[in-house]
Amino acid sequence: METANHIKLSELNGIILETIKNKFSTVKYWIVADVTNHSYKADKKYHNFDLVEKDNNSNNIIAKIAGKAWGNGSMRISDFEKNTGQKFTNNINVLVQVSVEYHPLYGLSVNVIDIDTSFTLGLLEQKRNQTLQRLVLENEFIKKTGEYYQTRNSQLKLKSVIQKIALLSSVNSASGEDFKHTLEVNNFGYKFFIDDYHTIVQGESNSKLFLDKLIEIYNSKIDYDAIVITRGGGAQTDFLIFDDYQIGRAVAKFPIPIITGIGHQKNITIVDLMAHTQTKTPTKAAEFIIAHNRNFEQNMLSFQKSILIKSQQIFLVNFQLLGWLNSSIVNNARNILAHKKDEIVSINQVAINNSKSILFNHRRNLVHTSSQILAKPKIILYNRINDIKNTISNLKTFSSQYQKSKRGDLGHYISMIKMMAPENILKKGYAIVKVNNKITSNPCDIKIGSDIDIMLSDTIIKTTVKQKTFYNGKDKTNL
Repeated sequence: METANHIKLSELNGIILETIKNKFSTVKYWIVADVTNHSYKADKKYHNFDLVEKDNNSNNIIAKIAGKAWGNGSMRISDFEKNTGQKFTNNINVLVQVSVEYHPLYGLSVNVIDIDTSFTLGLLEQKRNQTLQRLVLENEFIKKTGEYYQTRNSQLKLKSVIQKIALLSSVNSASGEDFKHTLEVNNFGYKFFIDDYHTIVQGESNSKLFLDKLIEIYNSKIDYDAIVITRGGGAQTDFLIFDDYQIGRAVAKFPIPIITGIGHQKNITIVDLMAHTQTKTPTKAAEFIIAHNRNFEQNMLSFQKSILIKSQQIFLVNFQLLGWLNSSIVNNARNILAHKKDEIVSINQVAINNSKSILFNHRRNLVHTSSQILAKPKIILYNRINDIKNTISNLKTFSSQYQKSKRGDLGHYISMIKMMAPENILKKGYAIVKVNNKITSNPCDIKIGSDIDIMLSDTIIKTTVKQKTFYNGKDKTNL
């Protein structure tokens, strides 16, 4: 291998440097690229980064070059951040003017001379507008009227008093503390009940966490008066989470009024447009709630005052009316009494005369009744004495006849009893049968072989039964 014609690396780099200077020293290019690997030295106001181009289909890097910005370029980046609210940092797409440089030690790079503010703002605005158009097209509860958006959430009616609040903010967020502090130190003594729901409120990649917190509030079933979303200030990209389609849709559909105090001073986010009420800062959100409650209190005080004034007016009118009615009643009563006085005197005289006539008639009736009462007892007593005498005479007559009749009946019964006496029955040919010294007429008591006594009128026959024959009591031939 021949090595006589070699050169040093520094010589080669010098050739490259000279070539690049000749080609690019007077030329500047506007290029579109994404920023990666960014770092910034604040003391030197020096930016280091890479500019990359990604494939539209695969998102793979297809071109890359080192970049830097210092001096005038650093000042232009500072202006860019002020005008857009967007930090010059990783993962932003920019349109920058660069010059190509080569350093023998550090290699090829580009130096940023200028940056197009409107390009970056346009990209963000374009993406935001596309998201808004999609929200309107795909969701019937989101309507656009002119420059304003009507959503289900914005159409909700705020409660007369907002007191129970769900606060959606980041952990240890100064914005959340500012919001709560403003509510707590209000000049009207209003009391608020605030539940914290902490999440990450920046970065598009954290939209799922933010959305999960909204779902958690919904699933809590707590009857919140309002939900407040707060965040402090920051770069434009810090607010991209609030331009997310899913979060915007959830806010537009949420059944509880949502108040935003996101803390940006420039563009309004999609969440602001979809929410019920948009305020600039967490403090403004708190002031809005206090003003809302104060408005209700003032309305109540005004209503109370109106009621008091109206009641006084009604009382005065009715008091005057009652005075007039009282005078009218007194005067009319006097007139009626005066008009009816003679009539009353006449009626009184008629009543007196009628009373005397009625008393006289009743007195006469009483005297007549009294004389009748005195005479009638004598007549009644006389009649009753005659009735008693007649009854006594009748009793004597009927008693003698009754005793005579009963004596005849007794004689008849005595004759019948004598006829039915056993001795008379036996004399007629009948007999009495005894078994075991007991009189019986039941054939069942007499058995074949039994000893029986047959009593006739003057004889007792003792015999033994040898035969029993049934007799129906009708056949007389054997007698």
